[in-house]
Amino acid sequence: MSNEAPMETIPVDYGTLTPPQKWQRLQELAYLFLRLGLFSFGGPAAHTAMMEEEVVRRQQWLSHEKFLDLIGVTNLIPGPNSTELAIHLGYERGKWAGLIIGGVAFILPAMVVVWLLAIAYVHYQSVPAVGHMLYGIQPMIIPLIGQALWKLGRKALKNPLTIGAAVLVMVGTAWGKPEILLLLLAGLALVLIQIGRGRFQSLPLIFLPLGQIAPAPALPVTIINPWSVFGIFLKIGCLLYGGGYVLFAFLQADLVERLEWLTSQQLLDAIAIGQITPGPLFTTATFIGYLLAGNPGAIAATVGIFLPSFLLVALVNPWVSTLQKSLIFRAFLDGVNAGAWGLMVVTTIGLARSALIDPLTICLAVLGAIALGRFSISSHWLVVFGALVGLVGQSWSMG
Repeated sequence: MSNEAPMETIPVDYGTLTPPQKWQRLQELAYLFLRLGLFSFGGPAAHTAMMEEEVVRRQQWLSHEKFLDLIGVTNLIPGPNSTELAIHLGYERGKWAGLIIGGVAFILPAMVVVWLLAIAYVHYQSVPAVGHMLYGIQPMIIPLIGQALWKLGRKALKNPLTIGAAVLVMVGTAWGKPEILLLLLAGLALVLIQIGRGRFQSLPLIFLPLGQIAPAPALPVTIINPWSVFGIFLKIGCLLYGGGYVLFAFLQADLVERLEWLTSQQLLDAIAIGQITPGPLFTTATFIGYLLAGNPGAIAATVGIFLPSFLLVALVNPWVSTLQKSLIFRAFLDGVNAGAWGLMVVTTIGLARSALIDPLTICLAVLGAIALGRFSISSHWLVVFGALVGLVGQSWSMG
């Protein structure tokens, strides 16, 4: 069987389609992101790898270069990166309807699963024993991410400058520096070097204003109601850079220490639920919202934390193609893309250390690499197989 991907095709613009064709495209978009949301274990790096496999390699909806540009733009705005990438891809495929469908379809499966687990948690006062599934799933995710890194790296690392930008971000991340600062520095470094070489005469104001959103004041609540929950999670969604683990720091500071709405143990249980379920890690908000205010709280927290992502992507995406024509923005985005690739490398190393813990998990990772490289098996089947191995292994050890 040949492993060569078919030649990339030029996608038909959504605006030129007939109404039935538009409806069919939106249905395909919803189905794809519902599947991704249901099977995308492993965090943002794994989600990005799965989207690259489906959207670029299998469906050929857009090129590797465009996919990289969307990753770069996504890393410059606050919020959950993989969800924002799904929203970007939805817009590319189906404009404004696609933007909503792509994001909602990716979020919905995880939200439902986390919501059901929250109901069980409140009833039994413990986390259901499903964590052992991760034992088999995580090793299968590593080769998937590695494959995406290889493909994206060939596009992102174009020359010594972009390689240097990737190394800069990797070293800075290892030193604990803020990710958004490192990505901005990587982009600006390439722009300044190009200016020094005389490619640009000046630095025009072509960047979208990122702006700083002031933190919302503490909400003076006497009882926890859904609107208060919505306000807290809306603030977090507007301000949060750095992914899931930074989210937990925000939740600890706001909900445990400042407002005392949760105990530390409840927050730890919420984190565990977020890690053992598929889809965006930010659906931890659904779990916490249910603990705070029942079903209305689950909805309020979920809408609050994800709403800024939809608004920011809607603001930024229409400008991406225009900004790509600017040589300065192209250089800036090249630096950001290389830096984002470096972040994925650091994340993958951390995931591998936690996932490959014994001979069986190492064997699973090797089998996953062979399945992807030799037989082009879909990532979803790898996740299912890994989960089954985890379940069987747990039953074997208990027996």
